[in-house]
Amino acid sequence: MKTLFLKTFALVALISFTSCGDKAKEAETKEAEEAAVAKTTAVTYNANTEKSMIEWKGYKPTGSHTGTIAIKEGMLNVNDNAIESGKFAIDMSSIIVTDIPTEEEGNAKLRGHLTSADFFDVETYPTADFEVTGIETLDGKTMLSGNLTMKDATNNISFPVSTSMEGDSMILTSETFTIDRSKWNVKYGSKSFFDNLGDKFINDDMELKVTLVANKA
Repeated sequence: MKTLFLKTFALVALISFTSCGDKAKEAETKEAEEAAVAKTTAVTYNANTEKSMIEWKGYKPTGSHTGTIAIKEGMLNVNDNAIESGKFAIDMSSIIVTDIPTEEEGNAKLRGHLTSADFFDVETYPTADFEVTGIETLDGKTMLSGNLTMKDATNNISFPVSTSMEGDSMILTSETFTIDRSKWNVKYGSKSFFDNLGDKFINDDMELKVTLVANKA
């Protein structure tokens, strides 16, 4: 009996560690700020929507799901290879699930649930928007800050990025970071809004990784 208990405890601990213990650091989140304004000498780079995307990962007690979201449009204003301002729109209707084969019923079911009013309510809020408010070097990392508007809420987030120039293109890649979905009123299965969920809850933390390729206008 004791051996069975220990094995069960070890299994639960393993699931908990795999599901919750290895998530990326949460982006600093605070109230919205004024958008950055570029100098008149800045050069505009327009988002290449075919090469840009956001990768996501969501957690629950029994595992996780992964997928991508497309960037609908956007631009960056750049001076001496440094971002001064910019904004882009995220096409919430483009949510794709990648951990379940597309031919399986579960893929369409999960995608339908994520786009429904339970989660991101894509019919009412077809896009999410990000507008740059600043960029700075902190502890050796380049931190990009901006106002993220999703559903009916706007918060300012800061996360580490790297940028590079390839000919007439700028490539911005973020480190993997998390946001707390409850701060944007994404309520389904959230212990921030509902009690007595037991093991039916879904973690508030969502992992994101941004890849933005922008071409000189």
